[in-house]
Amino acid sequence: MTTSNARTNATGDAIPTDSCSSGQMSVTQTGESSAATGPDPRRWWGLVIIALAQLMVVLDATIVNIALPSAQRDLGMSDGNRQWVITAYTLAFGGLLLLGGRIADLVGRKRTFIIGLIGFAGASALGGAATTSGMLFGARALQGVFAAVLAPSALSLLTTTFTDPKERGKAFGIYGALAGSGSAIGFIAGGLLTEYLNWRWCLYVNIPIAIIAVFGAVALLHDRPGHSGARLDVPGVLLGCGGLVAIVYGFSEAEPRGWTDSLVLGLFAAGVVLLTTFVWWQTRAPSPLLPLHIVKDRNRAGCFLTMGLATIGMFGMFLFMTYYLQVILDYSPVKTGLAFLPLTVAIIIGSTQISARLMHHVPPRTLMVPGAILAAAGMSFFTRLTVNSDYTTELLPGLLLMGLGMGLIFMPVFATATAGVAPQDSGVTSATVNTAQQVGGSIGTALLNTIATTSSTAYIAAHLTNPAQKALITSKGIVHGYTVAIWWAVAVMLLAGLVAGLMVTARAPKHGAAAQSPAPESASESVT
Repeated sequence: MTTSNARTNATGDAIPTDSCSSGQMSVTQTGESSAATGPDPRRWWGLVIIALAQLMVVLDATIVNIALPSAQRDLGMSDGNRQWVITAYTLAFGGLLLLGGRIADLVGRKRTFIIGLIGFAGASALGGAATTSGMLFGARALQGVFAAVLAPSALSLLTTTFTDPKERGKAFGIYGALAGSGSAIGFIAGGLLTEYLNWRWCLYVNIPIAIIAVFGAVALLHDRPGHSGARLDVPGVLLGCGGLVAIVYGFSEAEPRGWTDSLVLGLFAAGVVLLTTFVWWQTRAPSPLLPLHIVKDRNRAGCFLTMGLATIGMFGMFLFMTYYLQVILDYSPVKTGLAFLPLTVAIIIGSTQISARLMHHVPPRTLMVPGAILAAAGMSFFTRLTVNSDYTTELLPGLLLMGLGMGLIFMPVFATATAGVAPQDSGVTSATVNTAQQVGGSIGTALLNTIATTSSTAYIAAHLTNPAQKALITSKGIVHGYTVAIWWAVAVMLLAGLVAGLMVTARAPKHGAAAQSPAPESASESVT
């Protein structure tokens, strides 16, 4: 439901009286229609371009995982430093997303979308040509910087391109499927490229994708002008991004250093202080980086929390399953990647064939809560892993259930979180959703890996009584650590379902009518 003093478009977004989005009905100051133009006939081709960019950003978080051993050998990385190939990307991406979203709001989403694509391609070329480990780390961080500009722009363009409830459901279903399955696709692509070409192509592959997306964006995507008169909240940038980077960095360092290490504790303390100060500053900043009415809305806050919690468990699964398949079951890179294919297919089915069809008929939480329960049930299959588990009977059912569950979660989360925001805030709202996903993934990887490592060490110490059985006990200890961490992941996934059930109270949009959403704040309203 919208406020009486705010005009809205078909999605419930507030429309300023001095601007209108391309392809939408132009509204005069008296509220009368001055141009009844229909939807852009090329909007579905535009979705292809947006989907390509989103897929590139998401899969790049995992595509190098399987290639990492080859890159480590080629560049002479130490075991302690190799984690930075992954961490440099997620740190820059998760820490700078809010800034990227606000820049998109200020200068225009199409422009930042194209800039992000070009920069991402350049950083990928630099990483593929890396001759030292430091050069690769820097290129991965640069990829994260441009991904932080690209991702919120893509989601904002999707939000403003599709406004019809039925079409919106289909579009967000495709987007949600890519967001949820992109990581698994990254494993498959990484395995194929590493085994049949070399690890550098895991980075080079982004270049042709980005070139196609740039030409497509220029020809097919439309956007209202950016709000060039507004100012960038520099203190907010430093406080918010600094706090997120400190938190993510702290979780990244917790695995090799331990949770009680002084650096880890110091990073957590600094992150909490910076983020607390950030929230205080946002109530007083003339042009806040994150307008607090975005997170004060109950439905959006519930979606952000649900996304963060769900990805904690999902990213942990990717890590454990990759090592389990390659180290314990001795799968090749390609076979490991293909083992994730059923998960990818299940996520796509859950998003496009179930969530997209039901979203305009049922409230979002009636999809999110069963999705979390299904995903948790799928994860519970992995708590029974042994050193010789059978893929078909013991792994495949869990992957399918988990995929369907994640598909039911991702699509309504993206759609609900971005509905009902003023156009000038759509970029930062989109960035907040992506931040929840990236930070949740980073936390999940570090948290669950630390739990698994600790449990494995304790198991091996307690059971290694015969040196002749060292290899077997070590393998059993590693698997035991995975199962302990997976139980924690199950609990976190169920917590995500509880949060969705209690906080996401939005109703289903009326069939054939505009999607209803919480009342947006106008650009002139301030939060005190």
